Amino acid sequence: MMRVPPCKLYVKKRYRYRPGTVALREIRKYQKSTEPLIPRLPFERLVKEIGQSFKAELRFGSSAIDALQEAAETFLVDLFHDTNMFAIHAKRVTIMRNDIMLAKRLRGDKL
Repeated sequence: MMRVPPCKLYVKKRYRYRPGTVALREIRKYQKSTEPLIPRLPFERLVKEIGQSFKAELRFGSSAIDALQEAAETFLVDLFHDTNMFAIHAKRVTIMRNDIMLAKRLRGDKL
C-alpha cells in the first residue's frame, strides 16, 4: 500500500509587492541615510592605486580618504541628478549613456 502524504491545508501564500514598490522603498531609505554608500576599503584601495601613478610613495591619511569619498559621492549624486533630469525631459524613465555625456558636457567636466 502506498502512503499518501498529509494534505497541506493551511499553506500561507507569500505576499508579493507590485513592481517598483521595493525599489521606491530603497530609494527613500538611501535618501534618508547619511553614511557613505561606496564601501570604504575598496574606495581606499582605488585612491591609493591612482595615487601610485603620480608618486611612488604617496600616503593618505584617514581624514583625506573620508574627504575624497565624500567628494566622489557628492559628484556622482549630482551627476545622476542632472542625468535623470535629461531623461525626464526626453520623456523617458531610463537614463542612457548619452544623458550622462550631456550632463558632463554641460557641467564642463573633463573626466
